Amino acid sequence: MDAFFANIDWPEIARATRDTLLMLGGSMALTVVFGIPLGVLLYLSGKGRLAANPVLNSLLSLIVNILRSVPFIILLIVMLPVTVLLVGTSLGVAGAIPPLVVGAAPFYARLVETALREVDKGVVEATQAMGGSTWQIVTRALLPEAMPGILAGATVTAIALVSYTAMAGVVGAGGLGDLAIRFGYQRFQTDVMVVTVVLLLLLVQILQMLGDRLVASVSHR
Repeated sequence: MDAFFANIDWPEIARATRDTLLMLGGSMALTVVFGIPLGVLLYLSGKGRLAANPVLNSLLSLIVNILRSVPFIILLIVMLPVTVLLVGTSLGVAGAIPPLVVGAAPFYARLVETALREVDKGVVEATQAMGGSTWQIVTRALLPEAMPGILAGATVTAIALVSYTAMAGVVGAGGLGDLAIRFGYQRFQTDVMVVTVVLLLLLVQILQMLGDRLVASVSHR
């Protein structure tokens, strides 16, 4: 067993794991910050909704669909100048977060929109009948009722971000993906590849378990 793990530098594995968690945490927080309002806007501006606006809805849908359709590895490369402009570097954890957010926020926004669409119209109508404003309808009726779907969408997005962080290693973002590419793939160190893959699988499993528990805790069913 020791011979199989001969190439493993455990302190380096620990640093890479920390970098992956930092990338995941930072990008997921910003994805939620931008994704929920974008999803709400997509919902509200849709046909027959509270603030129906075909032009705005079409524009937002176009932007979201374009960003969702671009492969993340291409987005990483295309965004290099923008990333440098925003954070001063395209390397490391800081350099990975802008493309991670741009790649994940539109995806999450669609999931938020879908969750809002599944809210019973009667809840919205009841809030309107009590004189609620659009803001009150969104914050006191739509979002609370859609919370299980929103949290489930956040779980799916977080898991997608784990794979994105691994791909970010291609452009020097660090983390477990960077180790897997530089040592596991380019230097044919199978033990490094196995350890990094196992850690990523464990991270995905933990995220799924936490997400399922959160959804169960807020579900009305």
